[in-house]
Amino acid sequence: MAEKNMNATLTFGDKTITMPMYSPVRGPDVIDIRKLYAEGDVFTYDPGFTSTAACDSKITYIDGDKGELLYRGYPIEQLAEKSHFLESCFLLLYGNLPSAAEMADFNARVTRHTMVHEQMHYFFRGFRRDAHPMATMVGVMGAMSAFYHDSTDITDPWQREVASIRMIAKLPTIAAMAYKYSVGQPFVYPKNDLDYAANFLHMCFAVPCEDYVVNPILSRAMDRIMMLHADHEQNASTSTVRLAGSSGANPFACIAAGIACLWGPAHGGANEACLQMLREIGTVDRIPEFIKRAKDKNDPFRLMGFGHRVYKNFDPRATVMKQSAAEVLDLLGVHNNPTLQVAKELERIALEDEYFIEKKLYPNVDFYSGIILDAMGFPTSMFTPIFAVSRTVGWISQWKEMVEDPTQRIGRPRQLYVGEPARDYIDIEKR
Repeated sequence: MAEKNMNATLTFGDKTITMPMYSPVRGPDVIDIRKLYAEGDVFTYDPGFTSTAACDSKITYIDGDKGELLYRGYPIEQLAEKSHFLESCFLLLYGNLPSAAEMADFNARVTRHTMVHEQMHYFFRGFRRDAHPMATMVGVMGAMSAFYHDSTDITDPWQREVASIRMIAKLPTIAAMAYKYSVGQPFVYPKNDLDYAANFLHMCFAVPCEDYVVNPILSRAMDRIMMLHADHEQNASTSTVRLAGSSGANPFACIAAGIACLWGPAHGGANEACLQMLREIGTVDRIPEFIKRAKDKNDPFRLMGFGHRVYKNFDPRATVMKQSAAEVLDLLGVHNNPTLQVAKELERIALEDEYFIEKKLYPNVDFYSGIILDAMGFPTSMFTPIFAVSRTVGWISQWKEMVEDPTQRIGRPRQLYVGEPARDYIDIEKR
């Protein structure tokens, strides 16, 4: 717990409650309301938990006003420029950047666990051939606890460690298998001589009948996508993982719950929704029509990929992603793509139009990541699974922190009941 700096006093009716306040390393002070119900017989009301700190954490910090994202204190811009995804995984899991020896050991451990149990292949046959890859991933991730039950005891530090490495290593394989199954192609096994991002691309796009060489620019772009999405503080899916974990559920079940939550279009599905919106607009000449609709409060249409609930000025991840988008599009030569033309014009408008500037509707990370993944050849149905692969290490880091916190209790939000008052049962003949 952060250092106590003062008390807050709440007075209502004839009661006065004194509550301690704490100052974090960064961010606003917090009021500790844990004894509010016991001493005042009242709850706080905070739909969406937008003003509630549900835990203390050392992993990720966001300053939405400054457009700042830190992994264990390191700015995401520096990591994206100088680091790579697996090093960021080590940082999130263990709290510090690794030495050369530690990085080599971590890389070797992850690489040796990329294959999945051969019997898990049969799970995929149980899904319809047109099943969404996210549906497949939720099911297969949950089933991992049936195959790797030697790492489900959350009270054993070593089993927690093994489960963590297994999930980071196997999620790309499972996601690639889900993709291959959805397009009717044979599964491609991982290759130990490829790095994490390149291996994922190889498993997705290689076929047995010819060689597939991963382009280093595409591999670097995928690595950045993974790094930029690795963790994002107490978002919906991370909170879901923590809530599931608070019950003592095994780690595979907790991460499956996180994947299910991520599937929502307001969360991990945002980049998929963004690309679908760009395709709905279709051509540059139709943009004014959709801009007009976006400005109309009575029109349900909303621009996807613009603005952010937390970042109030700009999304620091979007700056890095925009650079990667330029590199990928230059490599693939798809600048005349109609969808890309719509995206470029929307970006220009968002950065110049007074309405967008006033409402702080700037292009966010989902806007650019969808463009990159589409250019690489991924269908929109794979956008969220790739997000899940990227976020797995963040979920695991948050889960481990929660499990190892001696003050952690099972999650139990309260409610403001607005239903019927107590009433007596009436026999059916008298109703």
